[in-house]
Amino acid sequence: MTSAEPVHLSVIIPAYNEQARLPETLRQVILYLSAQSYQAEIVIVDDGSTDETASIVSHWPSAETPIRLLNHPGRLNRGKGAAVQLGMLAARGRYRLFMDADNSATLDHVEGFWPAFDRGYDIVIGSRGLPDSRVVVHQPRYKEIAGRIGNRMIRALAVPGICDTQAGFKLFSERSAEAIFARLTIQRWGFDIEVLAVARALNFRVQELPIVWINASGSKVGLGSYFEVFREVWRVRRNIRSGLYTRTLPRK
Repeated sequence: MTSAEPVHLSVIIPAYNEQARLPETLRQVILYLSAQSYQAEIVIVDDGSTDETASIVSHWPSAETPIRLLNHPGRLNRGKGAAVQLGMLAARGRYRLFMDADNSATLDHVEGFWPAFDRGYDIVIGSRGLPDSRVVVHQPRYKEIAGRIGNRMIRALAVPGICDTQAGFKLFSERSAEAIFARLTIQRWGFDIEVLAVARALNFRVQELPIVWINASGSKVGLGSYFEVFREVWRVRRNIRSGLYTRTLPRK
């Protein structure tokens, strides 16, 4: 693919110390995209890794689907939200998906997402909380309990009507991605909530669809991260009330 050819789908994968899990995910993503008729790109955002994550991507064998490696200035660790934001705004695709480096939700789910865009939706998010969703491998019990409590709080205070805000599999139109990610203020775990709150504030249509989720070992989300998310929910609520998300952005 040359830079002049339009990109239909950009796949953004944030990665922090993912030398063990990222290679197999990359292989699966490339395998899927190579079988599609549309042009695609893969954008790996290294979030300040201290292992061989960046080196693995830099030395990956050339493939039909181009792979780009992005880093924060100074190669700092700024958080998953900051990594996804960097990738989304640098991507060239007409549609832009972010997924997790552990491949908990596989890329082939996008096949069931395209019809929603034909129906006028701007964003389609994968959900573990719908009747047709399947969680094949569960998180530890304490995480699932914390997650259920958190989801009730999130729905009540920030994004009512969404069953699962936190699954790392969300697909955006180019227009919605550029409008939403330019307005984010949260750089770590609570960014998923803010993404949906901004989408609602800007009147983008969001469709939640079931996915098959296989919780991978090696998660970096500890119990402390749940408390951080709870704090960020209140921050999102304050931003909604202040009208922050609908303010006109300064011209670049």
